[in-house]
Amino acid sequence: MKFSTKAIHVGQEPDPTTGAVITPIYQTSTYAQEDIGKHKGYEYARTQNPTRTALETCLASLEDGQFGLCFGSGLGATTTTLMLLNAGDHVICGDDVYGGTFRLFDKVFKRFGLEFTYVDGRDLKAVEAAIKPNTKMLWLETPTNPLLRLIDIKKTAAAVKAKNKEIIVAVDNTFASPFFQKPLNLGADLVVHSMTKYLGGHSDVVGGAVITNRQDLYDTVKFHQNAAGAVPGPMDCWLVLRGLKTLALRMKAHEANAIAVAKFLEKHPAVEKIYYPGLPSHEQHELAKSQMSGFGGMISIVIRGGLENTRRFVTNVKLFALAESLGGVESLICHPVSMTHGSIPKDVRESRGIVDNLVRLSVGIEDQEDLIADLESALAKVGTLTSAR
Repeated sequence: MKFSTKAIHVGQEPDPTTGAVITPIYQTSTYAQEDIGKHKGYEYARTQNPTRTALETCLASLEDGQFGLCFGSGLGATTTTLMLLNAGDHVICGDDVYGGTFRLFDKVFKRFGLEFTYVDGRDLKAVEAAIKPNTKMLWLETPTNPLLRLIDIKKTAAAVKAKNKEIIVAVDNTFASPFFQKPLNLGADLVVHSMTKYLGGHSDVVGGAVITNRQDLYDTVKFHQNAAGAVPGPMDCWLVLRGLKTLALRMKAHEANAIAVAKFLEKHPAVEKIYYPGLPSHEQHELAKSQMSGFGGMISIVIRGGLENTRRFVTNVKLFALAESLGGVESLICHPVSMTHGSIPKDVRESRGIVDNLVRLSVGIEDQEDLIADLESALAKVGTLTSAR
C-alpha cells in the first residue's frame, strides 16, 4: 500500500464485533479475564488499549517501521526514549533543538547522571569529535526547530556507527512528518514525534510517538512505556488516527502554502533573514531535495528593526494566531525567545541564532492569497523602520 492508503487502513480494519468502519474509542480502564492469566490480549489500559494499538500500528507503517509506541506527549516520548540509557552515559545532541527538549535534557536528565554535548549537527566532523567512550546516543532534529537547519541523516548515522555501532541514533521527525521524510530508511534507529503537531493536525490533541525497526529497542521502550506510564488516553489516540487519514492531503497543502509565503517574505524589505529549506537560497536546499520528498510548512524569519518591530508584526496579524505549537490546519505565529525556546539561556540562544526578532511561522492550509495578504498587512506596520534596506 502507498502512504495515503496506509494512513487510512493499516491497523484500522472494521470492528469485528459491530462492523464499525471507524476504529472505536475503547474508553475503558480494565478488561475482563476468562480465567487466571487468560485474557483476550488486553489486561489494563496503561499497558495496552485497542485504540492505541491501532494508532501504534498505523504510525509504524507510515515510518516504514515495524514497531510503534505512543505516549501522552512528545516530551513523554522523549523522556521514555532516554530511559534506554543509564547514569554515566553520554548523549550528543544537535544544538538547534526544541526548547522543551533542551530543558528536559539540561534540567532533568543531567540530575540523574546523563551527560550531554551540544554540537552543530550540520558539521559531521564536530559530531564525530564529540564521540566519547561512554557515548550511547545521538539525538537529532531535522529540520531543526526553529532555524530549519538540516542534518544529513544518512551520512551522520553512518559516521557515528563507524565509530561505535552501539550508539543509538534517534531523530525527531516532527517538522517533516513521515510524509516528507523517513529517518529509519536513512540509518536512524529510532524516530520520535510530537503527535500534537502534523500527525494530529487539528490543534486538539497532545501526544507523542516512538517508532523503530529494532526489536531490542522496542522491547525496552515498551517496558518503560508501561512501567513509567506516560501513555495517551483512547480519545487522544482516536483523534490522532482521525488526523492521519488526511495527513498526505494536509502536508501537500501546508507545503504549497509555505512555498508561496516564503517567496513573498524573501523579497519583503521588512524581512532581514528567512529560513525555509524549500527556497533555492537556503544553504541546504540540495540536501533537502535529496533527503526529503517535500519541504514542509514551517518558516522562520528575522524581522528588521529589532524586538519592537517584531512585536508590531506579531500583534497585527489576523489569520496567523500568536500561539505556541505548530502543524495544525490553521496558521500560527510564534516568538521563540518568549515561547518555545524561553527555557534556553539567553547567551546560548543568541549564539545559535535564536534572537529577539526571530519569528516562526506554522503555515496552515487556508487560502494562499489570504495568508499573504495578512502577512503583508502586518509587515506594513513595521515598514517605517525598514525602508532603508
